[in-house]
Amino acid sequence: MDAEDAEDAEDCAGGNRPMHNRKKELDPGTSSRVYNPLEGEQVREANSKQKYLRSGELARLAGVSTDTLRHYERKGLLERPRRSANGYREYPASDLDRVRLVRGALGIGFTLDELARIFSVRDRGGAPCHQVRALAGAKLAEVETQLGELTAFRNELRRLLKDWDALLATNSPPERAGLLESLVTKGSRRRTRSSDLAQAPFNRKKQGKETQW
Repeated sequence: MDAEDAEDAEDCAGGNRPMHNRKKELDPGTSSRVYNPLEGEQVREANSKQKYLRSGELARLAGVSTDTLRHYERKGLLERPRRSANGYREYPASDLDRVRLVRGALGIGFTLDELARIFSVRDRGGAPCHQVRALAGAKLAEVETQLGELTAFRNELRRLLKDWDALLATNSPPERAGLLESLVTKGSRRRTRSSDLAQAPFNRKKQGKETQW
């Protein structure tokens, strides 16, 4: 947490400090502070400020870091926040829903770049519903492909273990059964295919993480 966000946290914590209760008598006259128009302006100003969240508070409520919020700004998922008189970064309270939406979409495979394009359309008043549906459909197809590859890899391992069990049955310790050597004798085609099947799903997973934060 940077110095700015540390100040935010301190400011939020200050709300829990004990306050001295002092009983005041109210003056029903028009000169009373209750009816002071300037006091009313201060109340309206306070209510206006309540519609904004400082970066530390927004990050805490959304379950992310302040660095993540800045990253979302750079990606175009969040507008640049305004600055308070004290220089604090303040986000609209509605950005909390936006950040939660982003986190949920990332959880089902959307990337930040995809979400930035979708939000760009939405923020201009558009309805990219079909685009969202198409992206989700493509992700389902990718999952189906991964499942197929994993199933093939599982079957390959089952056949390999069956062969190794046969080798072990014909050899007794301390004689080597040559399990790893059997991978070479079975031919490079099977070895290469097994390697490709083993790496493909994990390579996709790695690529997906590089597009998230």
